[in-house]
Amino acid sequence: MNAPSARRAHTPAAPEPSDPTASVILFVIGFMAMQPIATDVYLASLPAIGEAFAVGASGAQLTLSMFFAGFALSQLIVGPLADRFGRRPIAIAGCTLYVGASLAGAFAPSLAVLLAARLVQAMGTCCVVICARAIVRDCHGPEQAAQVMSRALAWMALAPITGPLLGGFLEEAFGWRANLIAIAAAGAVMLWFALRNLAETNRHRNPQATAPRELASTYALIIRSRTFLTHTFFATGTFCALYSFISGSPFVAIRVLGIAPREFGLLFGGVVIGFIVGAALGRRGLPRWGIAGTIRRGAILQASGGVTLLILALFDVQTVWSLMGPMFVILLGHGLVQPSSQMGAIGPFPRQAGAAAALAGFLMYTIAVPLGLALGASFNDTMLPLAIAVAACTCATLAGALLLPAMQREAPSP
Repeated sequence: MNAPSARRAHTPAAPEPSDPTASVILFVIGFMAMQPIATDVYLASLPAIGEAFAVGASGAQLTLSMFFAGFALSQLIVGPLADRFGRRPIAIAGCTLYVGASLAGAFAPSLAVLLAARLVQAMGTCCVVICARAIVRDCHGPEQAAQVMSRALAWMALAPITGPLLGGFLEEAFGWRANLIAIAAAGAVMLWFALRNLAETNRHRNPQATAPRELASTYALIIRSRTFLTHTFFATGTFCALYSFISGSPFVAIRVLGIAPREFGLLFGGVVIGFIVGAALGRRGLPRWGIAGTIRRGAILQASGGVTLLILALFDVQTVWSLMGPMFVILLGHGLVQPSSQMGAIGPFPRQAGAAAALAGFLMYTIAVPLGLALGASFNDTMLPLAIAVAACTCATLAGALLLPAMQREAPSP
């Protein structure tokens, strides 16, 4: 064996763009799962955190909103960093921040310290999620990438299924701090796995990606793309509906419906099964329907669930099934809309996949975070504020999806 061959034998090779290895899929699943682990394991603790720091529902939801605000802002620099230095070093740095911040939050003596820890935890989460999306685009074209992302998200959904259940058990048995320790443990597993096995997939690293002029030029190129803006609109609408449910359902279920934290975790996990089914349907349907057709079908499902939820709330039907039944349908549609929207947004930018994923995420979370804050402030011990927010988001997504063919005809190639 000659010297170059020996070096190749000891250096992990980047997966071929058309044939990503199983380990890449596992990394995408694991990295994407770190976000719902950081939020969904934590959900059952929100009422207890509000009581522990005497800040009520709005103060407790601020810890969730702080996480998503940090996630949104971090994306603008994390994406270009991944384009410059590669996916591997940014992902490893993200895992490290995730573990450290989770442990800091677990031992936070005040709400201010907890908020700071959640902010740093969000930065770490942002690193791994952006790298996961970019890895998929590194290895596939837009429609193939949407199929791979659907597959990854379907498996990733095991985290929001089991996370709230685990969080509810830990909350009842040990208190809210145990949930953050569990989140740190999950991050430590991914850090170990990445250090040992993560190969670099970015074959077009740009040493100027973080230079201010280059960064501004890249974001200007992306934001001018109608394809990017259209698909980011869909991703934002469907995510805002999901975020409304994530931030509002613990208070509706535990305070309004009187459900125990452990039971809430079980019900939340049941709803997320809808997302798994939707993602599986999307993966199988994409070759026939295309990205636009998949989004349209998902948007119809979401709007039907959102309108049903609102009607039930207006008639003061406040039961477990009046909340979870419509949300199951909405999550079913979310499984169709979100993977296709994400890959449709970054599809035109194979050499700027990190920056495109970052900008799409920034726009998505910039809208969702104020919505979550408004939802917390408007909580009135009924299901109505949550239902209004979810219905508005799902109907907006459907309106845009019905206009998608006209948008495509008008859109020039970026």
